[in-house]
Amino acid sequence: MHLEARAAEVETLNAQLARTYDDIDNLLAFTLAFDDYVDLETLRAAVEHPPFPRPDLEQPLVPPPPLQAPPEPQWNEPPAPTGLGGAFGGKKRHAEERAKAWAAYSGAQQAWQGSVAQIPTLQLQQMQVHQQAQQQREAQLADARRQYDAECADRQRVADETNRNLDELVTGLAAGAETSVQEYVSIVLGNSVYPECFAVDHNFEFDSDLRELSLKVTVPSPDHMPRIKAYKYAKASDEITSTDFPAKVQKDRYASALHQAAVRSLHEIFEADRTGTIGTISLTVGADSIDPATGQNKHTPLVAVAVDRDTFLSFDLALVVPQATLAHLGALVSKNPYGLVAIDTSQGVRGK
Repeated sequence: MHLEARAAEVETLNAQLARTYDDIDNLLAFTLAFDDYVDLETLRAAVEHPPFPRPDLEQPLVPPPPLQAPPEPQWNEPPAPTGLGGAFGGKKRHAEERAKAWAAYSGAQQAWQGSVAQIPTLQLQQMQVHQQAQQQREAQLADARRQYDAECADRQRVADETNRNLDELVTGLAAGAETSVQEYVSIVLGNSVYPECFAVDHNFEFDSDLRELSLKVTVPSPDHMPRIKAYKYAKASDEITSTDFPAKVQKDRYASALHQAAVRSLHEIFEADRTGTIGTISLTVGADSIDPATGQNKHTPLVAVAVDRDTFLSFDLALVVPQATLAHLGALVSKNPYGLVAIDTSQGVRGK
């Protein structure tokens, strides 16, 4: 069971490696499966208010039922003696019983009258307690309503502000306003999903006069790239070890990913810009790393290219080799990107 568990662990690790390298090797193909256009109307905010949280306070309290007087005591005459019982002291005993019964009846009658006399007062007290509880409920309901209405109003204000900003974005985008184009590009590139092992960052600026987007793409440096070829389990030592790809494979994979990221970035923006607001893109792709000479962070440009919309959209990206596409466009491409050999950008991206 232990050996099987270790073998399964190695199998899982190698499957993860395969998925990782498949993601890196298909950066361009991945985005071709999706339309990068963003329908801004889908970003319009619609307010959905939650139900009022205190529906219990909306129900009036049931008033107390009227107090009912207890049954009035009834006089029950003790039975008179009959026959011989009346002749031998029966009448006297009857009189005594009747006096006792009358005294009990009189007491009960007096107590009943006292209870009946208290009913109006008790009824008033009940009504007063009910009225106070009702007023307290109404006050709590009013507070809950005010809080709920304020929260609804806040949600509505946020939605209205979002939609006003969206309307301004749509209008500005139609007019080719720089800030609107940049905001739209930010949304488009924000939707661009790269593998976790090849995170990409974008910085850009649009010149409305030239209709040109200047785009800077930052990719991981080579030392952040995975290099393990496979894992294997050594039964004798009960250890999982790994072997790395040859240096050439690592260099080729990094260069391929770099070229794909460049072509992919051009594609995503031109495809998303259905109105043709962006006429050209000047692109640089580079990596951040620590300069061994200074210990400071530095950015090394590795690819630079400029291309117009019509030219780029004429390509069938499903069939191209990104490195050949960049060469066809006259791009500046590092001869050794894995070694972070920089291109010469002293004359700009069109320096070739």
